[in-house]
Amino acid sequence: MSTAVQPEPTVPTDLPGLDLAWSRVVTAADSEGVERTWHLLDNGAEPVHGTVLCVHGNPTWSYLWRHVLAHAPDGWRVVAPDQLGMGYSERLRDDEPARTVAQRVADLGALTDALGIDGPVVTVGHDWGGMISLGWALEHQDQLRAVVVGNTAVAQPQGDFGPPLIRLAHLPGVRPLGCELTPIFVRATTALSRPALPREVRDAFAAPYADRRRRRSVGDFVADIPFSPGHPSHDVVYSYAERLQQLEVPALLLWGPRDPVFGEVYLRDLQERLPQAQVHRFEGASHLVTEDAPESAEAVAAWLRDLDTPGAEPPTRSSTRGPKHRATEHAVDPGAWTPWAELEARADDPSPVLTVAGHDSVSWGALARRVAELAAGFAAAGVRRGDRVGLLVEPSSDLVSVVYALWRAGAVVVVVDKGLGLAGMRRALRGSRLQHVVAGGPGLAAARAMGLPGTLVSVRPVSPLTRRALRVAHDLDGLAALGRRSPAPAAPGPEDDCAVLFTSGATGPAKGVVYRHRHFAAQVALVRRTYDLGPDDRFVAAFAPFALLGPALGLASAVPDVDVTAPDRLTAPLLADAVASVDARVVFASPAALRRVVATRDELTDAQRASLGSVRLLMSAGAPVPVALLRALRDVLPAASLHTPYGMTEALPVTDVSLEQIEAAGEGDGVCVGRPVDGVEVALAPLDGSGEPATGPGTTGEILVRGDHVRDRYDARWLTQRAASRPEGWHRTGDVGHLDDAGRLWVEGRRGHVVTTADGVVTPVGVEQRVESLDEVGSAAAVGVGPAGTQVLAVVVVLAGATATKPSPRGPLGLRVAGPDLTSAVRRVAGASVAAVLTADRLPLDVRHASKVDRTEVARQASALLDGR
Repeated sequence: MSTAVQPEPTVPTDLPGLDLAWSRVVTAADSEGVERTWHLLDNGAEPVHGTVLCVHGNPTWSYLWRHVLAHAPDGWRVVAPDQLGMGYSERLRDDEPARTVAQRVADLGALTDALGIDGPVVTVGHDWGGMISLGWALEHQDQLRAVVVGNTAVAQPQGDFGPPLIRLAHLPGVRPLGCELTPIFVRATTALSRPALPREVRDAFAAPYADRRRRRSVGDFVADIPFSPGHPSHDVVYSYAERLQQLEVPALLLWGPRDPVFGEVYLRDLQERLPQAQVHRFEGASHLVTEDAPESAEAVAAWLRDLDTPGAEPPTRSSTRGPKHRATEHAVDPGAWTPWAELEARADDPSPVLTVAGHDSVSWGALARRVAELAAGFAAAGVRRGDRVGLLVEPSSDLVSVVYALWRAGAVVVVVDKGLGLAGMRRALRGSRLQHVVAGGPGLAAARAMGLPGTLVSVRPVSPLTRRALRVAHDLDGLAALGRRSPAPAAPGPEDDCAVLFTSGATGPAKGVVYRHRHFAAQVALVRRTYDLGPDDRFVAAFAPFALLGPALGLASAVPDVDVTAPDRLTAPLLADAVASVDARVVFASPAALRRVVATRDELTDAQRASLGSVRLLMSAGAPVPVALLRALRDVLPAASLHTPYGMTEALPVTDVSLEQIEAAGEGDGVCVGRPVDGVEVALAPLDGSGEPATGPGTTGEILVRGDHVRDRYDARWLTQRAASRPEGWHRTGDVGHLDDAGRLWVEGRRGHVVTTADGVVTPVGVEQRVESLDEVGSAAAVGVGPAGTQVLAVVVVLAGATATKPSPRGPLGLRVAGPDLTSAVRRVAGASVAAVLTADRLPLDVRHASKVDRTEVARQASALLDGR
């Protein structure tokens, strides 16, 4: 029997979050038959459903999995060993060689045999423990139930040179100094997290590695990562990487996108090797995803429960990825309609289909030819069915032609707008598994600055120097010329993905919503039916992405000359000029844009007033539209029916209401958004999570939606998708509201903004509306302060006439405690018990719509002020 040089210390008793009842020391032979002392965490549960085998990486230990043990569902045993030489397991003798990947996989197998673990087993791995856990899975497929992996790599993707930080640690002298002689590597790993981990947690991770002898395997692990074919572990690692295709079991990838070690390229590589894998990206999390996103343990627990729930089991390689859509009596026959059908039908029409900023105009016929040529050109240049293509193209006829051409070629367009901000755009695009990028002007340099992968296509021809410097592969004219001598690609089907559209990010990181072709078809049909759109209804889209709807609806469209990041800069004259450019009858604009239009109506000429007088329909969405604003718009659009459809990126429209219908509904607690449009169902889920969804009038609940145009999944947001799809077949909007006796829906705020007081819940919108009725108040935000369940209500107001600032969710709001007169007035009208009234210089608004208040940020700053911070 071989033993360590000296007895291993015991696990400290005061490590945060660690239940010592889980801690065990066992003696078991390693893969060579040598008896070893292992430390492991084991919840000791009877494995009714199976065993979860958690494998840590370097330089962590089983402490990494404490949250998984704490959240383990009933019937699942969780075992998390410290690998030999690591944590509180036995250290290697000085004369023993370092253990290789193959040995560690075999060691783990010997340990599971000794522990009597015989399946079904779900492996969970992180860092280099991910490679070892997958190796165990491949060698024990008869026992395997599923695999879960967080931030790891199984091989170097083609063209990749390996993680720079690990490469650095391989340099002569660096590994002994950084990994063994000093605790630099140990401490640096836990220093990657942002925000920083608590000091006591960082100390807990470092506890087993207090001296050089105990850090030997930290250096050995680094040395065992192969970067060249001559490395002792190279062939084994690459054999495992290739064999991953054999794993036809459910798989889950939990990822911290800010990881400087295992970045996006390794996630993409794993997704290619495990195409059945569900993915959840925890935005903001870094390498230690289990620490930066403790909710990752809840994701593992939810995954395990789904494994045991008939109908909820995660997909394998051969099963579908999303729930089947429910057809309605109004469902569009996807085989009879395609997004490019209107273009092909009007290929000889010389009339304009799109005019942007009054000068960029294209006809139906020209657009149809351009789309056909580009579709064939993209396909000939290597764009394959299902490829994802990021778009960094300004609103223009080029944007519309590229989108329709890529759809015709079977590609998936990833659409972001500058309203997300540069950081948000980078996060969205880098996380979307792009194979290609189409960019124009500043977008070319931005694509490379953001480190976007894939083939780069320029909208315009560029100089040879620019082509080489930015690695531009093609331009649109070149692709069109290629397309003229290439066959048309095979058309995609209704179940194929066509787009990833991002939410505004107003209530958290923007989420990618995956549209299939059938979703778009259903949305077009729903919009046409709801608003009785015909060929004479030419269209102004003051929010540029809606210009993409025009050709599919068969409508000529115009986009005003306004920056999409500044919707509140649309003036009445600019809107009138856009209307005149296509003789429009329909206008879509955000509430922020309409506020500016009303404010600048006196600048209209008689001719511009006449143009606006021809508009028959106004639609405004993206945020609640105040009744006062709609009434003021009667002076600008005197013949228009003023409508405010309710919806979201995941489903638009859901309901519709006109100004006259809002006035007929009268005052209520929230914003009246009308009745569900034909073919859409709305229900309410109790806020306490109890009971079945209700469709009749009653108490406030979370708004649920279903219909043929509703998304069936988020992109790389498995946990979000799971939560938003309960009960099955519905989409949980995250909004709260109620239905009245007439079947009208009233929106009362976001679920995350509900104030939970000791006396019950208070929703913010009704309070804000009543406070904004005061003459001295321009805008208001109602937020909760204090712990959930015992919060008090604080109201933050911006005084009437305050100078507007550029919409931004960041920066100090200039909060002050309101004077007694204002405080008294607010408390008198609020309709709820108000603990504090504060004034602010501004409220933080989203960039895309310049309308949605970030109440979470308001609450944070209000809490800091009221706490004396």
